[in-house]
Amino acid sequence: MRLPTGATELISATEDATEADAPIIKLVSLIIMEAFRSRSSDIHLEPMAKKFRVRYRVDGVLHEVDSPPKRLQSAIISRVKIMANMSIAEKRVPQDGRIQINVMGRELDLRVSAIPSNHGESIVMRILDKSSLLLGLPQLGFFSDDQQTFERLIGLSDGILLVTGPTGSGKTTTLYACLNNINKPDRKIITVEDPVEYHLAGINQVHVRADIGLTFAAALRSILRQAPNVIMIGEIRDRETAEIAVNASLTGHLVFSTLHTNDAPSAVIRLIDIGVKPFLVASSTRAIMAQRLVRRICDKCKEGYTPTESELHLLGPAAALLKESTLYRGKGCADCLYTGFRGRLGIYEIFVLNDNVRNMIFERVSASALRNTARQLGMRTLREDGLRKVVTGVTTLTEVLRVTMGDQE
Repeated sequence: MRLPTGATELISATEDATEADAPIIKLVSLIIMEAFRSRSSDIHLEPMAKKFRVRYRVDGVLHEVDSPPKRLQSAIISRVKIMANMSIAEKRVPQDGRIQINVMGRELDLRVSAIPSNHGESIVMRILDKSSLLLGLPQLGFFSDDQQTFERLIGLSDGILLVTGPTGSGKTTTLYACLNNINKPDRKIITVEDPVEYHLAGINQVHVRADIGLTFAAALRSILRQAPNVIMIGEIRDRETAEIAVNASLTGHLVFSTLHTNDAPSAVIRLIDIGVKPFLVASSTRAIMAQRLVRRICDKCKEGYTPTESELHLLGPAAALLKESTLYRGKGCADCLYTGFRGRLGIYEIFVLNDNVRNMIFERVSASALRNTARQLGMRTLREDGLRKVVTGVTTLTEVLRVTMGDQE
């Protein structure tokens, strides 16, 4: 690997390094700088039997890059652990740490995770770019009609707003964008997170630490005495947390949180399964939004094409929406690293509860019955919202099909 000019500027504290350490310091600097230049969200350092693999995750997809020699594995891992304030003597248990650096004038946080594996410690560095905090709702991928609905919901004075989706679907970014939107001097906002990913000015953020008894539930009980207007809970994981969140929403607080469910109506069933009584779910929940991330077509190499019969066949009844449309894709260029994509945006499914839906929840109806009612009330599915974005030329049909394979309606 060739070292770019200025790579050593990445590291803020190298004064105590010896001459023997310098090449490793520069190599780790280069790995981080190249990840930033390629717009990566994660850096994976993975020990294999005969190689030390380095991979970058760009727009949600892993790409392997030139790997350093296997003999440097131990030195590189130790350097990263020193930067993240981890113990280099402990190699038997998982460790977490954080690196704060300045890269090419941008302030970055790297959340670092180390875990023992067969051939050494595997390291993942999550790059947290604070510029993403400034995203408005249009940049997240909302169309104007969904944006108006969502802005109305986050402006409510009480109730629960849930964002659902699998890991890596952008739920945290959406919640931070919401908080950024409503962060005004007349509102007290407190978050409870594990861990605190981004530090927001004007917002009180609590880092959960289960090892000392500061769990989500314990933190929530305490922060209610702080008289907040808005509470953000990183994730509802158990009955106790869910019940405190529900009670907070019923006593005049606006509560944001996330759940791991595949679609919006299933979140209602999940809360009941956790142990929250149906009448409390019905009376406290204002809306649920499911989301996924799709890659955005590169503007520099975008080209039109006609969809094939096989692509349309995969869509089923929804194919009628695209039959007469010109679709777009990226040819691949240096600007997008020859992938045809640059950046990502969300596709959304917004389920706003009304009195009819609340009665159905009280009667413990199935998720499919809730979903059918939501569709009748005008809820667009993830796939339908994705297809709208395909027609407008911001993403591709294959991307939408890839992330909505479970959505066959």
